[in-house]
Amino acid sequence: QVQFVESGGGLVQPGGSLRLSCAASGSYFSIFGMGWYRQAPGKQRELVAAMTRGGSTNYADSVKGRFTISRDNAKNTVYLQMNSLKPEDTAVYYCNTNPPYTPWGQGTQVTVSS
Repeated sequence: QVQFVESGGGLVQPGGSLRLSCAASGSYFSIFGMGWYRQAPGKQRELVAAMTRGGSTNYADSVKGRFTISRDNAKNTVYLQMNSLKPEDTAVYYCNTNPPYTPWGQGTQVTVSS
């Protein structure tokens, strides 16, 4: 079974950037469509960026033009480049397959605040 470990979160000022990484263990990583999800306090988890195994991408309207998802199948890693961060981007960020088939990891906290 594939498992994911997220990293790269932190505290950043509005307008700043972060790059999240998601390392996958297990085989068959390259056959999955992948997604980055986030959950803010008191809100449901939402999909913010997705990439098919063929490389097509899709983004939530709230992050379109600011976030970029990418993957390196040779490294079993998915990335989320986040630019022009806003306070409303504050959340715990998770990666998983899209749709999510595997247990959720611990995620990585992103806090956007001055």
